[in-house]
Amino acid sequence: MTVLHVQVEGIGLWSPQLADFDALRRLLSNGSLADIEAHPGAAALSPNERRRAPEGTLVAIEVAAQAVTMSRHRADHLACVFASAYGDQTNTDYMCRVLARVPTELSPTRFHNSVHNASAGYWTIATGCRAPSSAVCAGHASFGAGLLEAATQVCADHRAILLVCSDTAGVGPLGELTECRLAFGCALVLTPVGGESDTRLSIAAVEDAPRHEPLPDPCSAWMRENPSAACLPLLAMLAKEDGACVLAASERLGLYVQREVTV
Repeated sequence: MTVLHVQVEGIGLWSPQLADFDALRRLLSNGSLADIEAHPGAAALSPNERRRAPEGTLVAIEVAAQAVTMSRHRADHLACVFASAYGDQTNTDYMCRVLARVPTELSPTRFHNSVHNASAGYWTIATGCRAPSSAVCAGHASFGAGLLEAATQVCADHRAILLVCSDTAGVGPLGELTECRLAFGCALVLTPVGGESDTRLSIAAVEDAPRHEPLPDPCSAWMRENPSAACLPLLAMLAKEDGACVLAASERLGLYVQREVTV
C-alpha cells in the first residue's frame, strides 16, 4: 500500500474523565484527572436536538465541534467520516426489547436515532454541511478503519476531512456481549500536506501488525472498556509530539502511523 501523508489541524476528545485533548495532555504529563464530566455539551446542536439526541450522538457532536474549532475550518465545508463499533447501544437495547414484546409501541424518535449514521445526520444538519459524509463500522478496529478511510479521502480528493469515532456504554444482553463500559469519543481534522499545521503523519498498512506499547492506566483500562478509545495511542503520540504507533484497521490489517519531522 502507498504511504498516506496527512496533516492534523484539529483534535477533539471527550469521555466522563477527559473533557478535551488538553485534559489528556495533563494526564500524560502529570497524571492528573479533572472533575468528572456528567454529559458532553454538544453545543453545536440546538436545545431541542440535544434533548432528542442519544448519548452516542452527543459525544460525537461534542468531539467533532472541538476538532473543527481547533482547526479553524468551516464546519459546513468539511467532508466527514463517522465511525463507531456499536452505534448507540442503549437505543439498540431499547429497540430489541420493544420489538420483541410490543412492536406497535416503538418510538419513532428512538427508531430514527437507531441507524448507524445518526450522528453524521445530526452533525451535517446542525452545521448546514452538504459535503460528503460516510459511516464506518469495523468492530474494535473501527477507529483504525475510519482513519484509513479519512486519510485516503484526504489524499485522493485533496481536501480536508473530519474524522469522528465514538461509542457508549452497553446495556442489557448487548452490553454483556460488547463489554463496553463507558462513553468515549475522539475526532481529528485531517488535511493534505502543505497547509499551516506542522503536525504531519505518515500512515502505512501492515499485515499482522504488532501491538503498540501499552499505555499507562487509566488509558489502558479505557481501551479495554470502549473500542473508540483505540485512538489513545495516536492521541498520546500527538500529545508528546513524537513517536509512532500501530492501530488495528481490521482483524489482520494494522496501520503504522508515524509523526513526520518537519523542517
